[in-house]
Amino acid sequence: MSRICELTGKGRQVGNNVSHANNKTKRTFLPNLQNVTLLSDALGTGVKLRVSTNGLRSVEHVGGLDNWLVKTADDQLSLKARRLKRDIKKKLAPTTAAA
Repeated sequence: MSRICELTGKGRQVGNNVSHANNKTKRTFLPNLQNVTLLSDALGTGVKLRVSTNGLRSVEHVGGLDNWLVKTADDQLSLKARRLKRDIKKKLAPTTAAA
């Protein structure tokens, strides 16, 4: 399982540990990933995703999972999230066309 957020695409970063003697050794910075169940209003179900805490805050700020997926570009999303976005758009399309 890769350490990449399924919603924001945030992954590991590489840097250096720097000692007091200024010796540099490679290290990685991993995102704070959490397994969460987010509710989709359009689908009426919960969806299990592996999301960074920063991504979770962003989803709540935008107004929920459905709004986040509709506004986010496909290249940032995981395959699971892209499929979810497609399903949400299918559910929302008839309601917007009727109005």
